[in-house]
Amino acid sequence: MTSLHVDNSFRQKDDPARVWPDAPARPSASGQEVHVWLARLAQVYDRLDALEQTLSADEVERAARFYFQRDRLQFIAARGVLRNILARYLQVDPAQVRFAYSEHGKPVLEAAHRAEVQFNASRTQGVALYAVTAGRQVGVDVEQIRRDVDIQMMAWQFFAPAEYNALMELPPDRRWQAFFAAWTRKEAYLKARGIGLSLSPRQVTVSLLPDEPARLVEVENQPAEAGRWTLVSPVISPDYAAAVAVEGAGWRLHCWRWSP
Repeated sequence: MTSLHVDNSFRQKDDPARVWPDAPARPSASGQEVHVWLARLAQVYDRLDALEQTLSADEVERAARFYFQRDRLQFIAARGVLRNILARYLQVDPAQVRFAYSEHGKPVLEAAHRAEVQFNASRTQGVALYAVTAGRQVGVDVEQIRRDVDIQMMAWQFFAPAEYNALMELPPDRRWQAFFAAWTRKEAYLKARGIGLSLSPRQVTVSLLPDEPARLVEVENQPAEAGRWTLVSPVISPDYAAAVAVEGAGWRLHCWRWSP
């Protein structure tokens, strides 16, 4: 069974930049551990020029395609931090980190380092989250809890019928947290699988009740899947929901704050 070795302050409803512990200077990826890194992107902007220098030509080109400057800056910050994190594990310069992409577009390390480090990344308004392990597939998702989202319509479209019914049975003020908890769990699992749109979120059933542990309940027509994956929902702050999906069990979770 997965054991969560996290400092108690990790669960405080506070600014995540203060309550997550600093990462070790030279982390080591292991199949017995999953490392989750948190970066507050606004705190990265004063280092943006240095981070941009580590990006590849195609990443710089991709950044330039963003219409809004805010989105461009967040992409550069999040991608630069990802390179910085992976470089620590590989003990190379961040600019030397080389990516490849799966058939469905999931980013992975080039073959020379793929067995050493498995990773996934997610960003939302102001926050980026990264998961790193070895020898296991991993997916991560983080979302800002937005009150301007029509969660009833979104749940009707993307949730399994049992999930939709469970959500609608909750008091209205508890539905937001439950919706985003379920959404991030689905996304983390789908990203870990890396199979693109070949599996619909409606085919993936997860736990969503506020007091219920994160869990993959069922994947339509794939009865073995629920037993193959472990879901965890790290507590970041009241304004965000997050989830990590990891292949297998028996690993320890460490949650860290990124700093240069």
